[in-house]
Amino acid sequence: MEDNVNAEGTLSEEDSYIKMDWSLETPEERRDKVQEIIDNTPPERLTPYYLGKMADYMLYAIDKQEKKKGQKNNILTDNHMVTVNKREISFEGLTEKLEGGESAVHNIITNDKNIIFAPKKAITKRDLDAIPYLREMRKTIGKLVELLKTKTGKEAYILGQQIKELRQDQYIIKESFWRPIRFTHAMNHGSTFGIDLSEEISIDKEGNITHKGLINLFNPKHVSALLQYYSKLKEDTYSNFTDDFHWLIEDLEVYIDRALEEKYPMYYDLLIYKIDGLKNIDIQEKLFEKYGIKHSIEYISSLWRNKIPKLIAEEAERDWLIWHYTIEEKGNWKKCTCCGKVKLAHNKFFSKNSTSKDGFYSICKECRNKKYQENKDKRR
Repeated sequence: MEDNVNAEGTLSEEDSYIKMDWSLETPEERRDKVQEIIDNTPPERLTPYYLGKMADYMLYAIDKQEKKKGQKNNILTDNHMVTVNKREISFEGLTEKLEGGESAVHNIITNDKNIIFAPKKAITKRDLDAIPYLREMRKTIGKLVELLKTKTGKEAYILGQQIKELRQDQYIIKESFWRPIRFTHAMNHGSTFGIDLSEEISIDKEGNITHKGLINLFNPKHVSALLQYYSKLKEDTYSNFTDDFHWLIEDLEVYIDRALEEKYPMYYDLLIYKIDGLKNIDIQEKLFEKYGIKHSIEYISSLWRNKIPKLIAEEAERDWLIWHYTIEEKGNWKKCTCCGKVKLAHNKFFSKNSTSKDGFYSICKECRNKKYQENKDKRR
């Protein structure tokens, strides 16, 4: 970052609209300064580049503070190396904690430093076997890490920055090689018109749904991404009835209502709050006011990114299976001995039981889950 900073403590001419005050030494002071920059900078100018620079600005102060508290000059103790690894700066890292866009920086500002920037996906053995350049990069990083153990002060900081950038590049290389699904371009360029969402759905020998297509609502990760950009997608496709995304969002809304509104009202409210743009700390207070339960910020984020998308995806799967075994193929159905409802004899509706004639328990999953929860509540 210092490469772009002049003697007056500002960024280079290209970056002159964002001013960093390098006389501020504590993380708290720099956090407030970054907050001021965010509040007074047009959102379109808060690019990934500048978000990374501002994160560096805060993290450098944190490192200095830790040293003043009595850490050894060798900054690469095992525990500290874990912290360094978790502070790898990338736009993906920013949006991971921020759940998209500018709000991620606010999370960085208001929460503990140790939650900053964990990589979205690990580099696996499969990646290293398939991508020779990635293997070489890993070797280079290893050599630099060993070299860093002999450095202190500014030399250590500069070398640490180089290691961090190489670690960032690992994920760029991995993503470009495997070409993962990304929704960013669809959202940032106005309209999704023209994106082909045709799909091929089938059922394998184990009765599981298989899907071939760009996006599907059976995949919790896809659902999570759609929820994250729901407002923008809804706005862009609201009246575009020939756009596949219009109908994808329509289906998503149906499954949200079925999966959450009655069965999980708190999750449903949380989802509405997130879509309305509320921060997790505000959602925490609203849920406490309504339900009398104060969930942690981290738990709220986990519900939003994991639990809620999973429930919606499962509802989409059940809906498709009912359609398929009603219209396309004759299915087997059975009556739950608890609720009395006739449901599809499939592991999405009944748990498997090898001792029963049809291979399933007589009580449906929904009733079994209710009984489990009731017993759990009684034991409290």
